[in-house]
Amino acid sequence: MNGETAWALYESRLRRVSAYIHDHLDQELDMERLAEIACLSSYHWHRIYRAIYGETLAATVKRLRLHRAAGEIVGTELAVSEIAKRSGYPNLQSFNRIFKSVYGMPPARYRKEGSHTAFEPSPNGKTQKMFDVTIREIARTELIGVAHTGSYMQIGKAFETLFGTLYARGLARPGMRMIGVYLDDPDIVPAAQLRSIACVTGTPDLPAEAPFERRTIDGGNYAVLCHKGPYADMHKAYQWLYAEWLPKSGRQLKDSVMFEEYLNNPRDVPPTELLTEIHMPLA
Repeated sequence: MNGETAWALYESRLRRVSAYIHDHLDQELDMERLAEIACLSSYHWHRIYRAIYGETLAATVKRLRLHRAAGEIVGTELAVSEIAKRSGYPNLQSFNRIFKSVYGMPPARYRKEGSHTAFEPSPNGKTQKMFDVTIREIARTELIGVAHTGSYMQIGKAFETLFGTLYARGLARPGMRMIGVYLDDPDIVPAAQLRSIACVTGTPDLPAEAPFERRTIDGGNYAVLCHKGPYADMHKAYQWLYAEWLPKSGRQLKDSVMFEEYLNNPRDVPPTELLTEIHMPLA
């Protein structure tokens, strides 16, 4: 078996394990079971996984469970005890402890006082905090991406496939920018039908065989809001842009898609330190 064939084999196994993790977050995710899905011994599989993704399988599972939990705390009225159970924690106390260590406060308090509340209107109907928005001229940009259908909070599944495949095929390059393109309005389209694409910047000569597809970001003016904090807060930031910034700006929207650029990596920094630039296209 030559090197290229071996990596093609690892690529399919990476994709299979990543999909299994995302689809079974509310179940026991035993590391031995994941190695079985990869059809490799746990001794070798854990090392391959870490070499590709830069974190252990256990770290991935913990990060994804807490990411989903934060989204449910912010976006639903589910009891924290139910969210803890869905997140694979044996009791509420352990969930509270782990969540606080990552998000800076226990989940019940996060629901009331987390960073997403900065976008909530005050009694006079206006958001208490103002956010800096800059107008930028963006050049037309070529992308390579993996399509995702479902909740925008779950686009990480497509990013896992994107980066695993890039590294397995030897296509990862320094300086590739991480970009999410969002095609539907989550206030109108059911979560299960939302379409998005997990992307990196590429070049026309970069191979784009499945699961990759080519996309392009239109050039032109964009309003850019730099958001600091968990991805669970992003929906509130979009609402603020549309409801408060846009009417006051005097600008008109361009019939083009919005996109997000992720300036750091959730594997490297805590959720409270994540930096995301939201790009709103302007006429």
